[in-house]
Amino acid sequence: MLKTVNILNKRARFDYEIIEKYTAGIVLAGTEIKSIRLGKANITESFCEFSNSELFAINTYIEEYTFGNQFNHKARSERKLLLNKKELKTLSRAVESKGLTIVPLRLFTNEKGLAKLEIGLCRGKKTYDKRESLKEQDTKRDLDRIKKIYK
Repeated sequence: MLKTVNILNKRARFDYEIIEKYTAGIVLAGTEIKSIRLGKANITESFCEFSNSELFAINTYIEEYTFGNQFNHKARSERKLLLNKKELKTLSRAVESKGLTIVPLRLFTNEKGLAKLEIGLCRGKKTYDKRESLKEQDTKRDLDRIKKIYK
């Protein structure tokens, strides 16, 4: 019935150390879900912020639906995220006390066709951490090549 949509934020995995992951629903308006199902979304520059004990995804880009009319949605707007109260409290405490950030990691559709956003509680990496992760990726890639040759 529906193809699965899986939009990743590769930049977040490079820039941040992910401590915890949560899956949140998104409050969408109008034609946004149609654009997401077509894969016309981008979450690389987005982040999450609290406003009145509610969590919002800010700067997420969902392209306007091409077959939409005058009631089409805005491409960049704040989108409310749906989490349990307990999860919201733990996230807000971690952001306030420890100085961590909340970053969207993946935008996907579930089996029912609903759009979900996987968010991560993250700590920013230093430049030497980024160099280490690049070295690890290179060595893993080289090992995989060697294993492939000798199989």
